[in-house]
Amino acid sequence: MKPKAKIRLGDLLVQQHIINEEQLMQALAAQKESGRKLGFMLIELGLVTENQLLTFLSQHLNVPLVDISQYDVSLAAVNMLPEVQARRHRALVLEDKGDRLLVAMSDPADLAGIDVLSRLLPKPIDVAVVSDAQLVQAYDNLYRRTDEIASFAQELAEEYQDVAEFDFNAGVGDDQDTAVARLLQSIFEDAVQAKASDIHIEPDESMLRIRMRVDGVLQENVIKEKNIASALVLRLKLMSGLDISEKRLPQDGRTSMRIKGHSIDVRVSTMPIQAGESVVMRLLDQSAGLLTLEQTGMPNNLLTRFRSLLHRPHGMILVTGPTGSGKTTTLYGALSELNTAASKIITVEDPVEYRLPRINQVQTNNKIGLTFSNILRTTLRQDPDIIMVGEMRDQETAEIGLRGALTGHLVLSTLHTNDAISSAVRLLDMGAPGYLVASSLRAMVAQRLVRKICKNCSEDYRLNTEELLWLNNLDDNLKAINFKRGRGCQSCNKTGYKGRIGVFELLEMTESMMNALKLNDTITFSQAAHKSPGFVPLAKVALMYAKMGITTVDEVLKLIEMVADERAITQPVSTETIEQELAQVVEEHNTNETSSDETPKASGFSLELEPQNPLPGGDGGTV
Repeated sequence: MKPKAKIRLGDLLVQQHIINEEQLMQALAAQKESGRKLGFMLIELGLVTENQLLTFLSQHLNVPLVDISQYDVSLAAVNMLPEVQARRHRALVLEDKGDRLLVAMSDPADLAGIDVLSRLLPKPIDVAVVSDAQLVQAYDNLYRRTDEIASFAQELAEEYQDVAEFDFNAGVGDDQDTAVARLLQSIFEDAVQAKASDIHIEPDESMLRIRMRVDGVLQENVIKEKNIASALVLRLKLMSGLDISEKRLPQDGRTSMRIKGHSIDVRVSTMPIQAGESVVMRLLDQSAGLLTLEQTGMPNNLLTRFRSLLHRPHGMILVTGPTGSGKTTTLYGALSELNTAASKIITVEDPVEYRLPRINQVQTNNKIGLTFSNILRTTLRQDPDIIMVGEMRDQETAEIGLRGALTGHLVLSTLHTNDAISSAVRLLDMGAPGYLVASSLRAMVAQRLVRKICKNCSEDYRLNTEELLWLNNLDDNLKAINFKRGRGCQSCNKTGYKGRIGVFELLEMTESMMNALKLNDTITFSQAAHKSPGFVPLAKVALMYAKMGITTVDEVLKLIEMVADERAITQPVSTETIEQELAQVVEEHNTNETSSDETPKASGFSLELEPQNPLPGGDGGTV
């Protein structure tokens, strides 16, 4: 259903006493200066709320107001309109009603856009109004490139029936028209759009699997054209400077590209498997910039203590956790804060993930003897103030790092341990002398990333008997609490989760802990650590997030299973202050999450079909 013509939004809003003439002129002047649409400027200036404007349009144009997050969107209907046209006209086909299509638009009075959509779509359309921010989010969730990837894969398989005939030097440089280049471009675009951290290309006996890790969980796309695997792998090797003739040994490389406005660094790792070669690519979004310590999600009480430790002149601080827990992000956030003209900072990494100005970053190369220990030994002769070691991997590296911390340097590093308490014990197990660990180690931070419940499909959940038994050690008063879980919707790709948040524990060394380490008494050390003031175990913090409705009980249980030392979750700790801190972290995290380069703060409406003044209007964010 088309809205009536000759509608001027400003006049209507003034007639309904939603704004006055002076406010209208203010918005028109701002529109003239910015070139944006009047509706957007009214919201931007705070003269109306987005909900007010959407409701007003729905009533006066006699079109329904739709909440996409609560709508069961048909993917078949969505794909009737190409993504480029959908973004250009800020429209989305929601449903095929048989003889008509329901199309949601952020600007339902855009007659020119409606005319274009009517020509592009195979059936007559009915218009609904929707938030522009919801539309942008829906594009990323719904316009995945699964069909496009499958189409390019089929094209590649048909073009190169015999992979041996493929000219792997073709398509390098300016030739972006080859089938393999288009397929890889589509895969990378899909990964960036889904905010994937890794891409896995895995050939099998009868198919090719392309998997992407989103929020820590792999999502699989199966391609039946298994014979294209070699073409993909060799193209990736060429891009990352690897030896295309070597298929028997693993190789590591790196490349960079620009995808959908994002500058992406790609770390490439190949490995021979039974059915060919597996490739895993870690995607690092350089255009997103480094996170600050506040943006890591660390609560204020921990952040204050952590900052105090960072500004001490010497000592070692360890950040621990499994692969993918955000350790490197935390360390880079710390380095960004410490990076001043007055400090000499040297890092030893494998590999260097983000390039930082003023910081001397060294990448290890075991083939030529450039190991962690060798570089670290040389680093101490370079007059550094701060040293960051990518990982404490062996006794020699640990001892050199500890001695560097003892001789007046601040040393930051990581360890793969389950919790903070295990970190000091791991150093002893690696062969580091107890007296050296006790004298040099200042604090340990353990962290995990847990998935957040999707806000759009969150619902109440009560614990079952088994879950109560598991969580009884953490809190014996959980029966009456209403927990939350996500039932799965379009917004979260039917997973029930959207985004992740950090869970942290911080353990500072005390005199009793140092005395225990000097004697290599790990039991006494663990007991003293549990009694350390301000120490709150990871599992208890995660449970607080679950009680606040931020994450699910399943995520808490997964974290508990990863933390081997059950004694770390049985100590009673006062939670009132911590819950207030976590609530603040969640609020700040959600605020940061909703702001992005592409997502506007409010809807972009033109809404003046008959111009009141010859003022320029925007196109609502044409992509």
